[in-house]
Amino acid sequence: MFEFINNNEDRGQVGIGTLIVFIAMVLVAAIAAGVLINTAGFLQSQAEATGQESTDLVSERIDVSSEVGIVGNESSGELESIRLSVAGAAGSSQIDLSETTIQAVGPNGQANLVFTDQDANGSSLGPSSNASQLNASEFAVQNSSGNWTPSDGAVLNGEEDYTIILNPGAEPFGSLTAESSDGTPVHTGTEFNYAHQTSEEAFGQSDTSSLEIVSPASATTSVELNSPDLYSEDGEAVRL
Repeated sequence: MFEFINNNEDRGQVGIGTLIVFIAMVLVAAIAAGVLINTAGFLQSQAEATGQESTDLVSERIDVSSEVGIVGNESSGELESIRLSVAGAAGSSQIDLSETTIQAVGPNGQANLVFTDQDANGSSLGPSSNASQLNASEFAVQNSSGNWTPSDGAVLNGEEDYTIILNPGAEPFGSLTAESSDGTPVHTGTEFNYAHQTSEEAFGQSDTSSLEIVSPASATTSVELNSPDLYSEDGEAVRL
């Protein structure tokens, strides 16, 4: 019995086989560990990115504190401007309004509105400019002093209040038509020549519209505009 145990040749063969199996197991374990570590790192990065995107969709949102229409013509029941007072949601960082879009559905169709600091003629908005000079599918921004804000200044940062200005006479809220001096239509829709007479059917009494304000982080704010059934006087502010 002892002679069998002390057989050096047999013990050497068993030791080499065990060593080979052991090395193979270590190699397999190392490869598996490497795969698991890489997979865990990828999943962690993906989870962090998804978490950040989810946070942005909640926090990087634009809050609308009021929706107001300014009556332009009480007798015809039309507004001259639509004003949305906006601010960043609680916990949001700076939100660039020039990179914001507004998906609007109104009495005259639907459109994606983008920021502008110019009127329909391509001139910069100034003290004498008003909402009726904005093209369809565009919106402008005023600061708390009532000044038109350029693209590099339209940033919600909690330090100043801003108001989004919409043209109720342009699509999709209203329909705007330019006419020549003899009354012949020359252009309808997005642009018109101020040298021509114009006729329009603006957003007004009893009209409704739906807005989706989409921030640069793709956070969405829904707004419903519901105009009163009757206006009292020109220039009054009505809640929408």
